[in-house]
Amino acid sequence: LDAHYRSFEHEVLPELVARDIGVLGMKSLADGKIVESGAASPQECIRYALSLPTSVVICGIDTPEVLAQNVDIARTFQPLAPTEKSALLGRTRAAADGGRYETFKTTHDHDGTSQHPHWLEEARI
Repeated sequence: LDAHYRSFEHEVLPELVARDIGVLGMKSLADGKIVESGAASPQECIRYALSLPTSVVICGIDTPEVLAQNVDIARTFQPLAPTEKSALLGRTRAAADGGRYETFKTTHDHDGTSQHPHWLEEARI
């Protein structure tokens, strides 16, 4: 979803690579929303994230089945071919519309500092 809306991949990742800064990939399944939408499978989402110039992709694991799935994805990993990437981006475009599944980009719900502005005052001490 990121590739379509306020894209970390397009806006930030190139600068990190240029500065030789390690990149931690997170939320490759958009908190499960992209899979729930039917736009992509967990395997496609993780392969997409691993195909980017990331140092590591951090995947949530909440069941033994998800652990086994993620281990299998890592063991059999092949970067997405350009045609696979293009097809995946085409299927995810509608789900990405307006960032509705990426609320960390569209709200302050995940912003601890906005929820605790006193942190900024405490940091000045």
